[in-house]
Amino acid sequence: ALAEPVWSAAPPIGGFVQQRPDEGAAPTESTEVRVAYDDAALYVGARLYDSAPDSIRVRLARRDVDAGSDGLVVYLDPYRDRRTGFYFGVNAAGVLYDGTLLNDDWDDDSWDGVWDARVRRDPGGMTVEMRIPFSQLRFRRDDHHVWGINFRRVIARRNEEDLLVFRPRSSNGFVSRFPDLVGLDGFDPPRRLAVAPYATGRAEYERHPAGDPFHDGSRYLSKYGADLKVGLGSSLTLDATVNPDFGQVEVDPAVVNLSDVETFYPEKRPFFLEGDNVFRFGNNGASNYWNFNWWEPLFFYTRRIGRAPSGSLPTNEFADVPLGTTILGAAKLTGMLPGRWSMGTVHALTRKETADLARGGSRWSAEVEPLSYYGVFRAQRPFRDGRQGLGFMSTLTARDFAQGPLQDEMNRASAVAGVDGWTFLDPGKVWVVSGYAAATRAQGTRQRMIALQRGAQHYYQRPDAGYLGVDSAATSLDGYVARLWLNKEKGSVFANAALGLQSPGFDVNDLGYFGFGDVINGHAGAGYKWVKPDRVKRYADWGGAYFRKQNFGGVKTGEGVATFAYVEFNNFHWLNAFAAYNPPWINDRQTRGGPLMRSPAGGEANLSLGTDSRKPWRLGLDCGGGRYRRDSQLYWNVSPSLTWRPGANVALSLGPSYRHSKDGAQYVGTYQDALAAATYGQRYVFARLEQTEVAAGVRLDWTFTPRLSLQVYAQPLISAGDYRDFGELRRPKSYAFLRYGEEGSTFDPATGTADPDGPSGPAAPIEIGNPDFNFKSLRGSTVLRWEYLPGSTVFLVWTQSRSASEPSGALDFGRSLGELAQLRGENIFLVKLSYWWSL
Repeated sequence: ALAEPVWSAAPPIGGFVQQRPDEGAAPTESTEVRVAYDDAALYVGARLYDSAPDSIRVRLARRDVDAGSDGLVVYLDPYRDRRTGFYFGVNAAGVLYDGTLLNDDWDDDSWDGVWDARVRRDPGGMTVEMRIPFSQLRFRRDDHHVWGINFRRVIARRNEEDLLVFRPRSSNGFVSRFPDLVGLDGFDPPRRLAVAPYATGRAEYERHPAGDPFHDGSRYLSKYGADLKVGLGSSLTLDATVNPDFGQVEVDPAVVNLSDVETFYPEKRPFFLEGDNVFRFGNNGASNYWNFNWWEPLFFYTRRIGRAPSGSLPTNEFADVPLGTTILGAAKLTGMLPGRWSMGTVHALTRKETADLARGGSRWSAEVEPLSYYGVFRAQRPFRDGRQGLGFMSTLTARDFAQGPLQDEMNRASAVAGVDGWTFLDPGKVWVVSGYAAATRAQGTRQRMIALQRGAQHYYQRPDAGYLGVDSAATSLDGYVARLWLNKEKGSVFANAALGLQSPGFDVNDLGYFGFGDVINGHAGAGYKWVKPDRVKRYADWGGAYFRKQNFGGVKTGEGVATFAYVEFNNFHWLNAFAAYNPPWINDRQTRGGPLMRSPAGGEANLSLGTDSRKPWRLGLDCGGGRYRRDSQLYWNVSPSLTWRPGANVALSLGPSYRHSKDGAQYVGTYQDALAAATYGQRYVFARLEQTEVAAGVRLDWTFTPRLSLQVYAQPLISAGDYRDFGELRRPKSYAFLRYGEEGSTFDPATGTADPDGPSGPAAPIEIGNPDFNFKSLRGSTVLRWEYLPGSTVFLVWTQSRSASEPSGALDFGRSLGELAQLRGENIFLVKLSYWWSL
């Protein structure tokens, strides 16, 4: 190994230093790395000496999975902007892992390059050879290239990481510390052209109601398409797709969401994952962005593209609705513009979708999603070796409605424009100010704008919010957001402060994701790091913060103090703790568009811990709870975890969880009644809710070779909610309720009917019904992945789901498991073949 003449001619690179476990100490084993190149690729050869080669940890895993194995990582900063770059790693079993570097301190493993590496073990230790094609990198055309480079060696049995240049735990900044790689002369960025055609076959076996004219329980589909990657000039890459396959390999977990904010699901589609860090907006410059009671908006939420059709359906007996909106085409351009401006832009067009409906022997079609365009542009530039930075971002969503009701259900167009940046305040890069500001506009019909103003993100109809009000003549809604942070980046003492505001009309949900606006929020916090090991610990930190928020009407809607701590012990176990206390505050969202409501004081705490990741058995625990006065809220949860590696290529993990909560004021509904003068002509009905939820995540990873793996995942979930003691809010800004069945009011539990003043009173009865629920679900997937050539893969996928629900608040664990076992599962079988063809 490393016997070729090129390696003997290349000068060795040594002088590694421990980053962990003993920061700054000499490595326990020596390492030598050599770098060579030709017109097509960069080559890295490394001799990893080891005094006990039989103790080298060799573990197989899927690509990009850290299996706790020995290995080597190469870091590159080809643009030499001291903020971004790539990393390429290989472990002792030959498993590849790679990704991108961003914001000087962070990394992202969503990018998969097409490159190769070989590992050999011998009596002296281990050798590594890597070939990294220039086509996988981005760099400028130059006569004399100067790149940043760094190396990391992992010695797993000692939990040791040795780097050429490391980042101290008392400081920040990683890419900016890379030494220069010089002598790369005589080559230009190569022509980059690759085509990846694919074919899929899909068989679906799902349950459908008897008499359904659109489904007989089975369906067979096939699809063909291609992805195209083209280098434009020396620094830009165009990714385009024709008839794209944006299906997911992994299933989303089941959730029970009783809030007024939609559930967030992470992106899993490779086209959108690759290079997504280019579109990160707002959080750049600092290494940490604390948020207390601040909902950080996501300006580009790629799962909006190709989402499930969201249009309402006319009255029907049977419906055949597409699971997702067809993406007719998508293109992404990323890279570096002249003047060191990094940029990225995505454009996608989705098809008009219709649902087939049937009722009483008649069939017809209805539009459920219009033809839609989605576009985003992002640019950013660092100045003065990363001491300052400036960026811009804009998004646009436009829909072409046919005549029909959809134009009153969705925005016709929406746009976002923002600027972000950072600046260090001192030559030592100790203090940094960073932030962003953005403006939004949504347009549509008057009916659509009324619905948008009244929706959960805005609640303009709140009767005691004098600064708001629904404008029935509006055809657009405008808003803005701004956030500013101050961070201390170096030293044992750390500090973090922020101030932000989201206006009532702020809305990015056509192509982004956020919870709600009308918030002015700030916090200030500090802490201390113990970076020198002692007899008990290797590292520890402790901190605290004060936070407060209010709405644009000046009402305090949140306040609290928090403390947190982290300890890594000498045996490599770790512990993380958090606690907070919240004084009484006024909640402007509890009534879901109604008047203000008081929230009693209380506190919460959380503790998580884990054991040494090197061991075959790894244990973890996450537990917490909270209690708020006047029985307003009480909850506790516990989530143990276990990972077992019975062999070098098999890992089994189990993560059960249990949560029990009691909410003294769970929102049930709003009922109009002019006699409810104290609450503005509406009765806001709440109940005490006792909810119990049991879930688990079970995963088996079986890796046969570095390119062939099997993964099995299952997630059972059982959740039951028992509503009782229904009542209505007595008056605004209170936590006082008229419980039905008291003070002359009545409640019939058999029918779920309440009468606020009894049968003889003038108030009309309220039909509440029975909101109790008992939901049980089992979702799972089996994925066989074979990368038969670099960049070319075969997927065999089986997913199954089964679920049922009933209006009962009692949780019977054994009975629910039995029902899940007896339910007929819905099965999907998928085969996908892709081929990477580099031209």
